[in-house]
Amino acid sequence: MNQDLQKLIQTIEVEQIDKYLFIGNSPSFPPRIFGGQVLAQALSAAGRTVEEDRSAHSMHAYFLRPGNPQKQIVYDVDPIRDGKSFTTRRVVAKQDGVAIFNTSISFQTAEEGLEHQVAMPDVPGPEGLECEMDYMQRMKEKYPEYVKVPTSQAFDRRAVKRRDPINPEPEEEPVQHYWFKANGDLGDDQRRHQAFLAYISDHALLGAALLPHAYTGWSPGIQAASLDHALWFHRPVKADEYLLYTQDSPTAGGSRGFSRGMFFNQQGELVASTAQESLIRVRK
Repeated sequence: MNQDLQKLIQTIEVEQIDKYLFIGNSPSFPPRIFGGQVLAQALSAAGRTVEEDRSAHSMHAYFLRPGNPQKQIVYDVDPIRDGKSFTTRRVVAKQDGVAIFNTSISFQTAEEGLEHQVAMPDVPGPEGLECEMDYMQRMKEKYPEYVKVPTSQAFDRRAVKRRDPINPEPEEEPVQHYWFKANGDLGDDQRRHQAFLAYISDHALLGAALLPHAYTGWSPGIQAASLDHALWFHRPVKADEYLLYTQDSPTAGGSRGFSRGMFFNQQGELVASTAQESLIRVRK
């Protein structure tokens, strides 16, 4: 496991200080905590209070306030229900005694049943696509006053199609595709793979709602933030192997955008789905 990935896993897998209380810290990520980090930490905390034969199948969360990366986060897990097949947990994340995030997470024992799924999109594979680090370096040279090159190489992200981050052309269809994987072996713990996917799930999803417009998250004048987030796990996940993250945005209005996502493994299996509403304001 490379050093950056090890640091990210240590960030995601929070410290347990009591049966239902956990502490999470943040990497240097000013000016506010990345939403995917809080999703992953809350999922990790809740999973530590659930029987090992149960894995998460759904998560519904609200981002209430911006988090301060210079302060620790307290995760308070409420053990709402322990049933025969399903377990439910409610998690509230706080800083300075004030809630910044809350979520409900449901866990289930493994069961067999009816199965079907949509087909995986026919897009180029990750081999030969430009990695995120190389793309951001090119954009840094083009827009030195706006773009910063990420230093962490905890995961590999490759876009099937790129947009200019500062002067984008509107897309006819609000659809985009990314390949993701952890840059290292995550082991066999399914909860670790789920938490890592939760972290990834907040990357670029908001941007799908900007595709029909001449804006990206980097554009001057755009105020954008995630409002809520939903995540469903359909099948076992291997987040250290390439996953295709297909995103679309059916609608935007009222200064809000709605985005959806699907994760497919390279065998074509739909392993997880996401949905998110975001705040999108154009400042005049």
